[in-house]
Amino acid sequence: MKLKLITLFFTLFSFIIFAQSDLDSPYSIFGLGKENSNFFGASSALGNTGIGYKTGTSLNKLNPASLTAINKNSFLYEIGINNTFSIKQDNNSTQNNFDFNFTHIAIGFSATEFWKMSFGLIPKTKVNYEIDLFQPVEGTINSYNTNIIGLGGLNEVFWGHGLKVTKNLSLGLELLAYFGSINQEKRIEYNATSIYLNEHTNYKGFGLKGAFQYSLNKTTIGATFNLPSTLNGTQDVEGIKTYNSGSETSIIEETGNEIENFELPLNIGVGISTTFKNVLLNIDLQKNYWSDSYISNSNFNYRDQSIYGLGIEYKSSKNLFQYWNKVIYRMGINYDTGYLTLSNTKIDSYGFSAGLGLPISNNSFSTLNLSYSYGKEGTLNKNLIIDNFHKLSINVSLNSNWFQKQKIF
Repeated sequence: MKLKLITLFFTLFSFIIFAQSDLDSPYSIFGLGKENSNFFGASSALGNTGIGYKTGTSLNKLNPASLTAINKNSFLYEIGINNTFSIKQDNNSTQNNFDFNFTHIAIGFSATEFWKMSFGLIPKTKVNYEIDLFQPVEGTINSYNTNIIGLGGLNEVFWGHGLKVTKNLSLGLELLAYFGSINQEKRIEYNATSIYLNEHTNYKGFGLKGAFQYSLNKTTIGATFNLPSTLNGTQDVEGIKTYNSGSETSIIEETGNEIENFELPLNIGVGISTTFKNVLLNIDLQKNYWSDSYISNSNFNYRDQSIYGLGIEYKSSKNLFQYWNKVIYRMGINYDTGYLTLSNTKIDSYGFSAGLGLPISNNSFSTLNLSYSYGKEGTLNKNLIIDNFHKLSINVSLNSNWFQKQKIF
């Protein structure tokens, strides 16, 4: 059974690289695309919080120091998917979208009594847009059409480490590798003549994240520090002109061009998790310093981003031998100031979430986590776009016991 689970893990690891993630967004045309909100375990239902959250039965990607809660001889597997229905509106039209995606895959285990590790893959950003522009030809009554399609995104492979320094203090370190590509196709049509341009950009780079958690009685405080990272990029460009006769000619063909590096920002997060009887409360604050790492242009600018979250979890203390008394109930809210400013207007978002943690069996720590989220992003002001979305997230946290000696009676 364990061998089958490992084989399944690496099969899905290969597949998820090519899978889309989270909802598509017209705002993904900027930079490296829209940041994905892919959260592990309980976090999706807890308002995307968890910097101070610690549990030994599932993985917490928000803070690698939480890995020290993994039980001895435990081996954790986790995989997540979501399905999003979104309604995008501007002042003239409305568009509905469904989007089904894999969101993450990871494993975690105990290397020693004091050192725990995790390894996995998440799609970090997503580019998925299509734009049609109709523009007049100066001095005439004619117009030309430009169609722009963008696809791709950035993936993140992580190797997390949690080290238990004292009874109360845990330290975390996460080594990150980024890779991905963004493809933009542009087709310009005028009368029976068209120009096709294709830009395929590849990015790669490395990152480092540090963290800690300190527990006292029933309260844990945590902090994370994600250092700025530089992504190196290369670009292939192809251009073809098609005439009304049907003949074609190449107007540009370049490969391996080095382009300007993209800078990922410094990220700092703090959080607290505390328990009152059967209720756990999470409060998180994260800050991304985009304005220090990215040069804006005349079309848009990047601004410092703040993300606030609050989550509540309830566990029954009644007879835990009954299945429904082991179910965990969760809810949360979050607000994101956003990192984009368009037409002097910030693109912010907010969301509400609720969910359940369902034990897979009575005698197992494995859990099926379900959550529903509703949120809004953007605005109709200044001819911009607002996005209302409903998202159902499902992830499975499997907990196996390894390295135990067989007892002989």
